[in-house]
Amino acid sequence: MSSIRSVTPTFDEQVPFTAIKERIVQAMCAASLGAVLLFGAGFASMETLHNAAHDSRHSAGFPCH
Repeated sequence: MSSIRSVTPTFDEQVPFTAIKERIVQAMCAASLGAVLLFGAGFASMETLHNAAHDSRHSAGFPCH
């Protein structure tokens, strides 16, 4: 017989509800941050986006002009 355990949890070793709840909260936070960034960039003016990218490049040490 093989000594390799199954990857999926069996009935006796179910994932605790708190672990599932934490993963759901993390996924919701990531989705919310993504939506804020996506819609923030979508509704911002081009000048605002250019200035934000310009400042980010300078703070990271990349030359831009």
